[in-house]
Amino acid sequence: MNQRAFSVMGNIVIVNFSKDVKKQEKLKFAKEILSKNKSVTTVLEKSGNFKGRLRKQETKVLGGVKTKEVLYKENGCIFRFNIDETYFSPRLSNERKEISNLIKKNEEVFVGFAGVAPFSIVIAKNSLAKKVYSNELNRKANKYGEENVVRNKLKEKVEIISGDFKKVALKLKSKRKKFDVIVMPRPQLKDSFLSEALSLSKKGTRIYYYDFCKIEEINKKVDMVEEVARKNKRKIKITKVKNAGEIAPYKARIRIDFEVKN
Repeated sequence: MNQRAFSVMGNIVIVNFSKDVKKQEKLKFAKEILSKNKSVTTVLEKSGNFKGRLRKQETKVLGGVKTKEVLYKENGCIFRFNIDETYFSPRLSNERKEISNLIKKNEEVFVGFAGVAPFSIVIAKNSLAKKVYSNELNRKANKYGEENVVRNKLKEKVEIISGDFKKVALKLKSKRKKFDVIVMPRPQLKDSFLSEALSLSKKGTRIYYYDFCKIEEINKKVDMVEEVARKNKRKIKITKVKNAGEIAPYKARIRIDFEVKN
């Protein structure tokens, strides 16, 4: 059978088949997964990649319970979300843990492009942060985010802010709100949103910025970050550049860590 490796996300398995696999083979494969994995309740076939600013994908039920809602655990936290209506990457589990370890006592953290709030919740649960502000454009993701905040008993520590990153940043700027740490697990967008992040920064603010590029073009992304800072008349110091995982052959998700110096 020519299916690709499947991924397990909580109680759901997602399979990405090659085009030549027939329906009967798919159904048989789904049945085998369900019989061999008692914790799996649903098998989905991935029928499309993540699309648009809201990073939605398409799947269809191949076997088991007819649901697309996941209950997923990581880093001492539990998350509930819909596979098709919201974006969630289990591959970033280690990143979320690493970032949470970098947060200092009583720091205020802003997480942009937060989805169902995994970065926000892992940081709040596993660090001594004073408060975490979690911003996401997708309204359905925010609803799951609010539910996940309650589920993890973090209502006093995490605030969900719904809306476009630019508009939210403008509103916070008008209130003269600044953050100690800004985390930007961006999807693949043309706009870096770094100018907005810098507008919410003060001297000493640390920014963890995610982007995508070919491996040989990582230095160009670093140059871009420094150029945006110059245009905004802000001095920054790059403290780390990390390959945070390949997403395709020779293409990586990278993380650029930097500190604002003025």
